[in-house]
Amino acid sequence: MKEVRKLSLLLADVDGTLVTHDKILTERAQRAVHRMREVGIRFAITSGRPPKGMAMLIAPLAIETPIAGFNGGLCVHPDLSIIEERTLDSDVAAQTVALMHDHGLDVWVYAGNDWLVRDPKVPHVDREAWTVKFPPKVVKDFGSALQRAVKIVGVSDDLELVKRCEADAQRALGSRASAARSQPYYLDVTHHDANKGFVAEVLARSLQIPFAEIATIGDQPNDVLMFKRSGLSIAMGNSSDDVKRQADAVTDSYDNEGFANAVERFILGRVAHA
Repeated sequence: MKEVRKLSLLLADVDGTLVTHDKILTERAQRAVHRMREVGIRFAITSGRPPKGMAMLIAPLAIETPIAGFNGGLCVHPDLSIIEERTLDSDVAAQTVALMHDHGLDVWVYAGNDWLVRDPKVPHVDREAWTVKFPPKVVKDFGSALQRAVKIVGVSDDLELVKRCEADAQRALGSRASAARSQPYYLDVTHHDANKGFVAEVLARSLQIPFAEIATIGDQPNDVLMFKRSGLSIAMGNSSDDVKRQADAVTDSYDNEGFANAVERFILGRVAHA
């Protein structure tokens, strides 16, 4: 693992990283965050979730830094007031919905604080509603919402299909949007600047922390961009081999206290031996 002289911030993904498979924030994970704060290391979170879908994490982790939802498409203060928002161009949004539909994926659209679906009975809707603690709005079509879409998600349990759609979306959309899987069954398309690499840049600028002093931890392909903007990157044990290869270190899985173990070993352990 490469040598990093100083760490001032840990930026963490949420699902698959900070919380368990059952979306539980463990007591050990909470203690790890509080111990970092005690030694002067700040903590921030980013996710494909909407910001209010992370609200339940703010108090137990005493989060004081900007929170980046929709992979950076909507950045808010801890009171959920908006700092900045990046929406997709309407033509890009329409093309994305058509591409996902042609691939056979179910499509969700997030516009402002609304989560829109056409069929509430398709896979993962109930699970997502339980996770983010609010239900979707059911619509016949997405209509004018595509003029203000922050994130469009393609959903399927055919994981190879999602992977192929990701590659096709990246080719079709090019630099006009960011397309990456946030889970093996979710393909997220957001504004071209709304990705986790951009989140690291926003935090470095707003908190006045050099990239070299930022640590990042995640599990999915969309976390690799923030890996590349940090002095220390950590992949979860439940990550794919490809994601692991692009990180500086690998911890345990999310169901084996991988987040807490990473903090204790690679961050707090570094401080203890400094």
